[in-house]
Amino acid sequence: MTDILIRPERPDHPQIAALIEQLDRYLGSLYAPEHNHLLDVQALLGPDVTFLAAWQRDVAVGCAAVRQAPGQPETDARPYGEIKRMFVAPHARGHRLGDRLLQALECHLLARGTSLALLETGAAQLEAVRLYEGRGYRRRGPFGGYPDNGLSLFMAKELGA
Repeated sequence: MTDILIRPERPDHPQIAALIEQLDRYLGSLYAPEHNHLLDVQALLGPDVTFLAAWQRDVAVGCAAVRQAPGQPETDARPYGEIKRMFVAPHARGHRLGDRLLQALECHLLARGTSLALLETGAAQLEAVRLYEGRGYRRRGPFGGYPDNGLSLFMAKELGA
């Protein structure tokens, strides 16, 4: 899959909205609504969010976002970027597209002077956990007001280290 272009995109683009709906259905099949910590499309349009899409020719095949966040006690007052809404369409999996999207988000954070990336993912999302661990993310405690509910995994990566 070498003909993939990753670029900033609006999350309300029809093809991207369809990917987000697929992701929501998938997460809804794994977790009860109160255990899904999703940013809706309106929140993804916020000025603190960078949203990327992966395109193969004229078809959206993946997406990912990062939300800039101020420091908090759980991060020793360090600002961070929170990885959100990672998804690759089922037919496009197996080509390291998730890795490429995550790398693009990390590069974006570094370019903005942010060297800490955090994320929350579900323990049942084994492929996602493997992706994050493969890119150097390590488990940590909760942050950002997320509950420690036993279903979530919290991960961090020092960028540029």
